[in-house]
Amino acid sequence: MSTIVVSHGYQSREDSVWFPAFRAGLEAAGHQVVIPNLPAPDAPEAGPWLRALQQAAAGAEPADTVLVGHSIGGVNVLRLLQAHDTARPFAGALLVSTASREVGYDQLAGFFDGGFDWDRICASARRFHVLTAIDDPVNVPDPIEHVADLVRGLGATALVLPCGGHLGAHHADHVDLPEATRLTLDLLGGDRPR
Repeated sequence: MSTIVVSHGYQSREDSVWFPAFRAGLEAAGHQVVIPNLPAPDAPEAGPWLRALQQAAAGAEPADTVLVGHSIGGVNVLRLLQAHDTARPFAGALLVSTASREVGYDQLAGFFDGGFDWDRICASARRFHVLTAIDDPVNVPDPIEHVADLVRGLGATALVLPCGGHLGAHHADHVDLPEATRLTLDLLGGDRPR
């Protein structure tokens, strides 16, 4: 059984956005899905969020684990990978609606302090996928610039949807995002994305 560890975004929790359907689909396929409720989601801090995600992933075998992050949760995944022991890489990481640099939210700026060590992050996971929508209003000024940064920095493959906004901008937005499930299974070596 493989494990998927999800880092939710700002003002979200385990039952927000596309997570319920995502969890149900992957658990039905025999995988364990861990979505910790990160501390103070309305006023997140990079250090406590990283520690909580590290704790959630600690019991899983990295080689059989995919990390998934939505929005600032994707940045949290990048920070976990940057701090991870590169001798034991994770199976992969899926970054959904994730910014590559600060986008104007003062309360989230600390997550981007110091930039990213792309080489170290790349050494901490075998494969990377990026999923975003071309009309994302959060990752400004152009969502494609953020995707390009992540593709270059991580050697990631990207799936850009023609619409969908931030793919769940508000915690109560319960959207269906089958692409996230397909890309996660691909990272586990299962079904290929279509």
